[in-house]
Order: sequence, then structure tokens, then C-alpha cells
Amino acid sequence: MHLSEKTSRKLLNYATIVCGIIIVVLVIYWYNLGIFTDQEKMKAYLANKQIIGPVIFVFIQIVQVVIPIIPGGVSLLGGVVFFGPINGFIYNYIGICIGSMINFFLARYYGKSFIYHIISEETLNKYIDWTKNQKRFNWLFAMCILAPAAPDDVLCLLAGLTEMKFWTYFWIIILCKPWTIAAYSFTLLYGSKWILSLLGK
Repeated sequence: MHLSEKTSRKLLNYATIVCGIIIVVLVIYWYNLGIFTDQEKMKAYLANKQIIGPVIFVFIQIVQVVIPIIPGGVSLLGGVVFFGPINGFIYNYIGICIGSMINFFLARYYGKSFIYHIISEETLNKYIDWTKNQKRFNWLFAMCILAPAAPDDVLCLLAGLTEMKFWTYFWIIILCKPWTIAAYSFTLLYGSKWILSLLGK
């Protein structure tokens, strides 16, 4: 059975809602366990998940980049909360970079027919003019990957449609992604701690 592009996007929207509900339930469950407010309880919870936990998390990050049904901010925060600032950053970085590489190859191989299953034609057209000058697009792409709040997933797919060389794309992702991942991760981490401290009061 061949799904239309509109149907695919609707299914992604429904999946996002379901994932959001599951995440809320899990957060409540983990909060009641005390793992957000007690470091020892968190360590005990993760004690038997030292190998499989990071592997599963990296896989989740890869999937959420390619099939965006989990809000990126939530998964970034999850990595830092559960694995600590350093390890969480590393797992976030690995998963997001791999997912970004996959997006590039999927867009390059399948073209717009694949992209329209993920995002609408209107969304893609907002940025399509950027690709008229390849050298200019390369610089714009690098700046957007480096800057927070840019539509990274859309631009990664768009890059696959251009004549950008893979190694140019590779080094932009590898060198620019760490800064935004770190900025998002630590902002979310300390922001969530502040909220939890208010709730604790």
C-alpha cells in the first residue's frame, strides 16, 4: 500500500501526539520514583542499564532526527538528565549526527518524493530559494546549523537536494552541531532543575 504524502504527515502528527502523551506519563512516573531530584536514586535506576541504555538512547536520537515524532528538545534533555552532562552530550551528539547523515542520503537518493512525506511542500518552498547559489547555500547552511532555533531537519533534507558535496555536509554537521546541542542541552537541564526546585517548594 502506498501512502500519500499528506497521509504520511498526518500519521507523523498523530505519532507525535502519542509520543508526547507517553513522555508525559514517563516523566510523571520517573518523578514519582525520585530520579529527577535524587542523584542516588537515578544512579540506582541506571545501574543495570549502563550498556543497553546508551545504545537505545542513541538509536532513539537517530530515529527522532529521521522521523520527527519526538520533540528534539525532549530527547536532548533526556540524554543530559539520565546520563549526565558529559555522557549525555556525547550520546546526543552521536545520535543526531548519524540521523543527520541519514537524512542527507535519503533526500539525495529519493528526492522530494521522500521529503514530502516528512514535511509539506510549503515548508520546503520557504527555503528552496536559498539553493539557487550553491556556495551561498553552503555558508547559510553552516550558519543555521551553528545557530540555535534554526529548522535543522528541514535544511538537512534540503541540502540533500543540492549539489553540496557529502564531505562538505559531513564537516559542517560534525563541527557545528556540538555547539547547538550543548546550548540546548544545558539550557533545558538547568531550566528543568529550576522548575523542579519550584515544585519541590
